[in-house]
This record gives sequence, structure tokens and C-alpha cells, in this order.
Amino acid sequence: MSRIPFSVDLPADAEPSSAANPDGAGTPGQPKRAEEPPVYSVSRLTREIRHVLESALGSVTVEGEVSNFKAAASGHLYFNLKDEGAQVRCIMFRQAAQGLRFQVEDGLQARVRGRVTVYEARGEYQIQVLLLEPQGVGALQLAFEQLKRKLEAEGLFDPARKRPLPFLPRGIGIVTSPQGAAIRDMLTVLERRFPGMPVLICPARVQGQGAAEEVAAGIATLNRLAKEQQLDVLIVGRGGGSVEDLWAFNEEVVARAIHASRLPVISAVGHEVDFTIADFVADVRAPTPSAAAELAVPNRVDLLATAGGLRGQLVHRISHLLERLRERQEGLRARLGSPEALLDQLAQRADDLAGRLAQAQAVRLGHARERVREGRDKVLILRPDRLTPLSRAAVRQWEHRLAPALRGHVARLGERVHAQAGLLDALSPLTVLGRGYAVPLTEGGRTLRSVTQAGVGDEVRLRLKDGELDTRVEAVRRSSDAPSPPGRERS
Repeated sequence: MSRIPFSVDLPADAEPSSAANPDGAGTPGQPKRAEEPPVYSVSRLTREIRHVLESALGSVTVEGEVSNFKAAASGHLYFNLKDEGAQVRCIMFRQAAQGLRFQVEDGLQARVRGRVTVYEARGEYQIQVLLLEPQGVGALQLAFEQLKRKLEAEGLFDPARKRPLPFLPRGIGIVTSPQGAAIRDMLTVLERRFPGMPVLICPARVQGQGAAEEVAAGIATLNRLAKEQQLDVLIVGRGGGSVEDLWAFNEEVVARAIHASRLPVISAVGHEVDFTIADFVADVRAPTPSAAAELAVPNRVDLLATAGGLRGQLVHRISHLLERLRERQEGLRARLGSPEALLDQLAQRADDLAGRLAQAQAVRLGHARERVREGRDKVLILRPDRLTPLSRAAVRQWEHRLAPALRGHVARLGERVHAQAGLLDALSPLTVLGRGYAVPLTEGGRTLRSVTQAGVGDEVRLRLKDGELDTRVEAVRRSSDAPSPPGRERS
């Protein structure tokens, strides 16, 4: 372990050990005094320690595990760096923290480079971090994995939200650098596959500071112009390069711009082995910009060939259909024959039907006339004023015979009525009441047929021959051989 030199200056107000004798000799007649240590204030001691640490150590590089991480609203980062035996406080000011491409978090194994200093307000030493790198994985790779996990959790990579590309777009929008080889490759492929396809290019930087923001702005711009310019699909990308060159397409702002696009987006970044966050969010990933152009439009030659083949099939089918219709027409014409002959047959049939109709009308008219004559004869026969004297005599004879018969029949009916009236009178309960009997009735008008149907205190109505009496039962007495009804007490 290297030793840290430590030296301090005497305070201005400190007295020398011997003012009269600089070489330490005492004044004659006085004892020699021992040197006294200087007295520091807390602030001055802390400043001295800070000066010693900063001048002795300078810039240091330290490895350890991040803990107690906190990002302040000011943009400064505070955390501890620890190992198995100790820990040291670290601070990373906003200007340095803005250069981080990944998110610092607890548990991260990191290597920091900075200078040792002292926070005088607390008397604590700390490292002012100027550079922070993750251990075991590169900073860019860590930032890539962190953003990928975050966006995947939010559903930006969900296959269910990916839209199909239009088969034949009206126009194509491209966001890329206008000076790169990628745009030339894409335009060449588009012109070869579908000459005359409208293409709208929104220029944007594709690497360096601010490139991600320009790409995101280009996507939003083409979405705003989509209706006016009749755009149906977007291509976003660039040619190959290093991880740092392609990093603009790993930024969150680009990913969210692709996710917010109303038009389907084809991601075409780098070569086939390069994967970016934009590839995961886009509706379709193309391995290269040229492949993206091939995915965006069909081959016009193939379309024309397919259309020609379909046209030939259509002509053949229509010709075949017309031939069949022509054959059917000939068959119908053969069955139909000559129109003149058909009209002659129809005219002859009309004449035949007219003759048969006239004959039927004559027959029906003759039958009607015959029925009229028969009815007239019957009416003449049945007229009273034309009855013969013989008929009058027969009528008078029936009148003489009918009167006695009616009188005898009425007499017999009267006798039967008298007999029935006598029987009815004999069986009438009123006749029985006339002999001194009475009919007991309940309050509801029902006839009492047994003493078991009434109890002491019940009101009973007695119907006599000439009226009714309202009574109350004072006692109930039954015959000795009558059974006792259930639920009633004997009185």
C-alpha cells in the first residue's frame, strides 16, 4: 500500500516555539518550552484533507457494485460503489450523466473513473464520477437490453398489433439519409420492380447526436402527409455500420414514433445480422434496405404476366359460355319452329275455342229457358185463385176433421197437467210445513239435517209454512244411539 504524504502549514496565528531563540536555545535564566501542535477549525481541517486527497490520488478508476442509486430532479446521480469489505459514495453530475446510454440501477457491476474529493458539509470523501461503464457487457448492449425489456413489457412488440402491408400501395414514404447508399439502393429496386411508383422521401440524419429525433420527426411528418400524398406504407432505415452508427434506431423516441404511426412501417436497418429496437416495433423487418423495397411493392412484370394469364382464362371461359348459350339458342329455336306456323296454329286454336264457347253458351241458354218455363208452370198451378172445386171440398173436409181432433188432444193434455199438479202438491215441502213441520236453516241458508251440524249458542232460522223464526240453540240433545261427532262436546 502506498503511503500518502501528509503535510500542513502552521496557522498564521500560531506562535513559534521560541521567538527569541530560533535555534531552540532558551533564554538565560528561563526553562526551555516544548513545541505545541497547531489548533485547526473543522472547516480548515476538512479543506486540508480534501487538498491532500485530491493532490495525492488525482484521477482514479474503481470497480464495484452499484447500490442505493438515486436520480435527483436536477439530473445528478447519487449512488454507492461497494465490494465485500467497504463502500464509497459516488456522485455523477448531470453533464456527465447525460452521456450515459443505459439506465444505472442497483446491483449493476460497474467501473467508474473520476477523482476523489471531499464533501465538506458532511466531512465525507466521495468519488466525482466522470465516466461509468458496466462490467461484463458493453454499455450499448446493456442499454439495448434494458430498453428492449421495457418496451416489450409495454406491449410494443406484440405480434397482434402488427399490420399487414398493402398488396399494391398508392405511394411509399421513406425516412433515411438522402446522401447514403441505402436510398439509392431502394430507389433502384423500386424503379426496377414497379416503374412510376410515387415515392416521398423525408430526409433525416441516421447517425450521430440528434439523429434519433430527426428520424422520429420524419415518421410523424409522413403520417401527416399520408392522406394528401396518398401514402400507404413507410420504410425507415439506413445502410450498414457499427453498433454506434446504428444506435439512432435503438433509441426510445424512434421506437415510440414507429408504434404511433398510422401507416404500416418496414424497418430496414443495416445488414441481415443487425437487429435494432426499431426492428422489433415495426410491422415488418427487412434484412436490408433493398429487401425493404422488394417487400413494399410487387414486381410489375409478374403482375402483368399474372394479369395476362387471368385475361386469357377469362376470354376462354367467356367464349365457352357464349358457345353454350349459342347451342342452347339453336335448340330452343328448333323446338319452337317457324313463328308464322306457330301463329297459324294459335289462330286456328282461337277459332276452335270461339266455336266451342258459342255452342256452350247456346246450350246453357236453352237449359235456362227450360228452367224458366218449368218454374212458370208451377207458379200457375199453385195460384189459389185457380184451385179446382174438388180441391176446395177437400180443404173443407180437413177443416171439419181437424177441430174435434184438436179439442180432444187439448183435453187429454189438461188431464195430464192436473195429475202432475196433484203429485207435485203431495210431494211439496210446503205441504209438509202445513202439517206443522218446520225446516231448520243455518245463517248461511243451508238446511240442518243433523243435530251435529249446530252447537250451543248458534243462531238457527226456522222456516214455517207462513214465515221464518230466528232462534238460538240453548242445548243439543242427541238420540242415545247416535254417534258422537268429533270436535263437539255433549251438552
